[in-house]
Amino acid sequence: MAKVHITNVVVLDNPSSFFNPFQFELTFECIEELKEDLEWKMIYVGSAESEEHDQVLDTIYVGPVPEGRHIFVFQADPPDVSKIPEPDAVGVTIILLTCSYRGQEFVRVGYYVNNDYADQELRENPPPKPLFDKLTRNILASKPRVTRFKINWDYGNTNGHNEDNQMMDDDGPSTSNKHAGQDSNLPDDDNSLAMPMENGIKALNENSNSLAMEC
Repeated sequence: MAKVHITNVVVLDNPSSFFNPFQFELTFECIEELKEDLEWKMIYVGSAESEEHDQVLDTIYVGPVPEGRHIFVFQADPPDVSKIPEPDAVGVTIILLTCSYRGQEFVRVGYYVNNDYADQELRENPPPKPLFDKLTRNILASKPRVTRFKINWDYGNTNGHNEDNQMMDDDGPSTSNKHAGQDSNLPDDDNSLAMPMENGIKALNENSNSLAMEC
């Protein structure tokens, strides 16, 4: 049984300029005291073609964690544009939030991110080289998804398989985790619209869109 349940994620400062920091307000419940830190990572998927272009924007450690409800804001600087392939700079990509305990990832949350020019002329006639300072970042926050992984909370280093090898989809204000028949009654976010899986983006098969969820 998971000892940590994420109950809500709020996307802050959205939409935003491409160069503004990413900000997520996370709420989670801890059902019993954790002696060691939770490791949170924020990862920007630079290209659907290769994980080589993934960038870990920040890693933070929270702990030891007492039993109860906890809220914090996870903020990270935008990605290094020199590491983003030019053909993938404009359009849809993914931002991931992951959490691990004792070296084991037990939850992965993913959002679609749409980077596009605010100026209509630039949208209709995009320049050959992306103008990152002209891009607006819109995190599609209304339909988060989440993948949970079974871990050994007492000993660690046994991670590797998500529960029942299934991905659970959050579908709205009262999200239903089809996985294991669990329901999470979580607030909806009208920040933007979730997108269906498309373009064969591999990362979405490993995680999901997220705003409010339970894991």
